[in-house]
Amino acid sequence: MQELIRRRRRAGFVGRDVERAAFRANFGVAPEDERHRFLFHVHGNAGVGKTFLVRELEQVARETGAVTAYVDESVGSVPEAMAGISRQFAAQGHRFKELERLLAAHRERRHEAEAALVAMPEPASEGPSAGSMVAARAGLAGLGMVPGVGALAGALDAAQLAQGADRLRAGLSARFRNQEDVQLVLAPERVLTPVLLGELADLASRVPWIVLFFDTYERTGPFLDGWLHEVMTGDLHGSLPATVVVVTAGQHSFDTARWGGFADFVADVPLGPFTEAETRGLLAGKGVVAEPVVEEVLRLTGGLPVLVSTLAEQRPADPDDVGDPSATAVERFLRWEHDPVRRAVALACALPRTLDMDVFRAAVECPDEEAEALFAWLRGLPFVDDRGDRVRYHHLVREPMLRLQRRRSPRGWTERHARLAEVFASWREESEESEETRKPHEFRSDEEWRELRLAESYHSMCASPRTALATVSADIVSACSHGDDVVRRWVRLVADVGEDADAEAVRTYGRALTEAFADGGVAGLLQSLLSRARGDERWRAEAWAHRGDALGRAGDYERALDNYDRALALDPDLVRAHRARAVTRGAMGDYDAAISGLDRVTALEPDNAYNVILRGEHHRIARHHAEAMRDLDEGIRLDPTSDFAWASRGATRLSLGELDLALADLNRALDLKPDYAWALARRARVWRAFGDHERRLADLDRAIPLQPDWAWGLCERGDALRTAGRDEEALADYDRALALDPDYASAYASRGASLANLGRDEEALADLDRALELKPSYAWAAEWRMTVCRRLGVHTRAR
Repeated sequence: MQELIRRRRRAGFVGRDVERAAFRANFGVAPEDERHRFLFHVHGNAGVGKTFLVRELEQVARETGAVTAYVDESVGSVPEAMAGISRQFAAQGHRFKELERLLAAHRERRHEAEAALVAMPEPASEGPSAGSMVAARAGLAGLGMVPGVGALAGALDAAQLAQGADRLRAGLSARFRNQEDVQLVLAPERVLTPVLLGELADLASRVPWIVLFFDTYERTGPFLDGWLHEVMTGDLHGSLPATVVVVTAGQHSFDTARWGGFADFVADVPLGPFTEAETRGLLAGKGVVAEPVVEEVLRLTGGLPVLVSTLAEQRPADPDDVGDPSATAVERFLRWEHDPVRRAVALACALPRTLDMDVFRAAVECPDEEAEALFAWLRGLPFVDDRGDRVRYHHLVREPMLRLQRRRSPRGWTERHARLAEVFASWREESEESEETRKPHEFRSDEEWRELRLAESYHSMCASPRTALATVSADIVSACSHGDDVVRRWVRLVADVGEDADAEAVRTYGRALTEAFADGGVAGLLQSLLSRARGDERWRAEAWAHRGDALGRAGDYERALDNYDRALALDPDLVRAHRARAVTRGAMGDYDAAISGLDRVTALEPDNAYNVILRGEHHRIARHHAEAMRDLDEGIRLDPTSDFAWASRGATRLSLGELDLALADLNRALDLKPDYAWALARRARVWRAFGDHERRLADLDRAIPLQPDWAWGLCERGDALRTAGRDEEALADYDRALALDPDYASAYASRGASLANLGRDEEALADLDRALELKPSYAWAAEWRMTVCRRLGVHTRAR
């Protein structure tokens, strides 16, 4: 049925002959020919028929044998766009298996990060001196509780953060099994794009053309444009096959600052209203040729394609059938539909933002035996965009339909939206019941739950804007834990309701949130929420805590602490704020304050194993070995599956000299999590104590690829190589460690030792001087410097 509908609608496509001809002709020009265009950008104001033209161009491309994919604003990120492309290619018989695998891994890893599961701690150095502070803080970074950054920010203070974003992102490596998992969360495009390009290259060897369509580019461009520009003009991720043609369509012309230098391969396709000739041609194609009728259509539509097409479908035979100028757009769209049931269906289905069969039934409440036929009729309307699994109205048609219903029956408007809100709420609750093993706060990590909650919130706000605003504000706060693309959808929700419900307070609120998010990200958005919204102190406390996380992500620990204090002033028992404040204190090197704060956390949640383990790890870093063992024993009792707890207790036992017990604990941690880099590095220290240098080096060789930008791990492996007499190789690891952390005293001392072993005494002396400058009490470095000074004949310095 859907294919017949598409054929019928396409058969009636009239106009844009020049644009279609130019696009078709491009397939007859070889990519090597300078006349060939690799990119077509369709742009124009809303309602000029961009989507109609794009869909027609897609059919033109398929007639040439091309494999095509269509992406619009239903995606919210580059990975989602890739997923859409992959699904559509698979439907045409061309699966991208490796891309599918990585996209599935991306979703899984992203979910793990969002759920804030227990993260891996990085190690502390041998002592709490100033020179070892970096390593000590690295232990906190692996906890996954440093505000806003998960497994990283505790490893760095503000000065170090300024040294580069690469070091900041590197710390999240401790959170996942391997470096690919880290990149799938932090920079998924880096992992996915080369695979996509490889899949496209393979497909290009089997088909004549590949055409990618990106519609509603005014919405998708902010996150797709830079990526698309790099894919098409750069070689960072690989090469795009020459037989790929890209079509973008949006309200705005291309950014000349980005694309201006590539005009020779871009075809600019500006669209305006239909010319009179195009309008007349479309009407004639539908049998509308009476001049008075044509003139009335020209006058009422101004050549706007979506209106011309809608009126042409009704085949008016008399000017009176077209309607008078004061008639609403809705009456013009439905004037020729005399069946009152169908008219009511068309109006009712304008209320949801998108429809599938289930939503259709909820909106229309018709008998089951009639639903299929009515839904098929609805999908065939010219102003309904059929997207396969879902349909939606063109906004130029939906907006007047909404306006008509608001004004005609305010009570009916409220009742219909309230009923739809109840339906979506019931579906959301069903999805929650089907996930009995998950905690309530995890539901927002589930895409199905989010979609249902968004729809429920939309209709709740349309029914009662002011009443629902506080609940939606709380959801926006919760969304801040799940990435910018999720937050953006919730902010857009408020803006959409302001327009659709004509609610000035919501419109103003939505505009403020949109601007705050665009200008200041999550921190700015939360500040706007807190300054404007009033409501339940619980969600306001959560908002302050989330804002503290965002500030922590930027390394602004002092302001983060202030935000946590504000959260606790509103809700003194908010555990996440107490915990985040404590870990922030630890990240700043104040372990006594951190442990005191975690005492409060464990008092509030005594049976939460993670809280106890977290306090045990802080005791370990502070060298409170007895207290660390107490907490870690209890944490393992509460959660025997915590690899974090086993590894931390193994490290504590190593410090106590209990080598056999330490080895057993670290083995257990690695049984639970085989790619646990920090546990491997700690076990390497146990092997060192046993004198087993081969196993020591083997564990470090496994750990480093899992976390390649890990200064401490690189220094550890450098030490293992130096001990094995492989000083040249050791130097490479020390160099990388110091590039990542220029103030790493141990790396300077170790490099100095290797340089001395190689007879490069002047260079060795410089490194050992720097190590002792950073850490004056560093006895091992002082001993090496004494040896080097004596060899150089500097006896006074040696003494």
